[in-house]
Amino acid sequence: MEGIAIRLQGLWKSFGQTPAVGGVDLEIRDGEFFSLLGPSGSGKTTLLRLIAGFETPDQGRIELAGQEVTGLAPYERDVHTVFQDYALFPHMTVEQNVAYGLRVRKVPKAERLARARQALAEVRLEGYGRRRPDRLSGGQRQRVALARALVGRPRVLLLDEPLGALDLKLRQQMQVELKALQREVGITFVLVTHDQEEALTMSDRIAVVDRGRIAQAGTPAEIYERPATAFVASFVGVSNLLDGETAHRIAGSPGTYSIRPEKIRVLTESAGPEEPEHATATGTVAEVVYLGDATRFVVDLDGGGRLTALQQNLETSSAEVAAYRGTRVRLRWHRRHAVRLPS
Repeated sequence: MEGIAIRLQGLWKSFGQTPAVGGVDLEIRDGEFFSLLGPSGSGKTTLLRLIAGFETPDQGRIELAGQEVTGLAPYERDVHTVFQDYALFPHMTVEQNVAYGLRVRKVPKAERLARARQALAEVRLEGYGRRRPDRLSGGQRQRVALARALVGRPRVLLLDEPLGALDLKLRQQMQVELKALQREVGITFVLVTHDQEEALTMSDRIAVVDRGRIAQAGTPAEIYERPATAFVASFVGVSNLLDGETAHRIAGSPGTYSIRPEKIRVLTESAGPEEPEHATATGTVAEVVYLGDATRFVVDLDGGGRLTALQQNLETSSAEVAAYRGTRVRLRWHRRHAVRLPS
């Protein structure tokens, strides 16, 4: 049976009259890459700071590896936090930065240098030990911060928007590298991010945070394919939300439904025959957005309402997709892809 690295029970934290965290219960398993995903102000960073010990909860209990740490200082917890700004010492070499925590703990010099070099090797920075941080790129400084966090082999590594300062291409590269590193070292990683792609790419499981509460926790596929609330459906990726008469007419029963744009096929109006497991709707293309590898179609439905469909550009150019604007189309999707949301 898998162990529990972190257990939060009935956690509350307010700043003034404003609750930042409201009654959170959560378990994070040993060796898991777990993400706290949510918009700015949702409470995800406060949750991370509570786990780290930088904030004290108003109510509730925090356990690390079965031990209650609610009242312990950050240095008394077997965790390490990596911040977005990396917080490297500019007057120290890379090797000295990585070994600093071991020096504070009075680890013998030979051992701490050996462990620092091993940590640098794990993040693919062999040979960089004598450089100063100002001679490194943003991605390299990120790796140094990770090496410094890993050198002491904490039970849990907390990452507070660690890739936010990097450009898009480097951020995507680091996402893959960070996940590979986590698998290699086997330490529990807890990532705070507002970037849905980042969370979906790296995580074993995700908790979507909304107004201080966990809206849904599950695997990336569960979160994306079976959103539990309208907030999750709209925040994680792009989703069509159908309700009222439009939902009743298309889905056959009242309620609120989520349909991902890539699940919808754009066909000619006369396309058919239809299969029983498919739902369809006809309408007029109101807008066409060429995205390079795909095209987004915004369709005004004949019976009212609007759906967005996403179609890959396998053999289509921007000039060709622009011609769709104003044309009549039939949209088709499998009925199982219309996910009914709780009322």
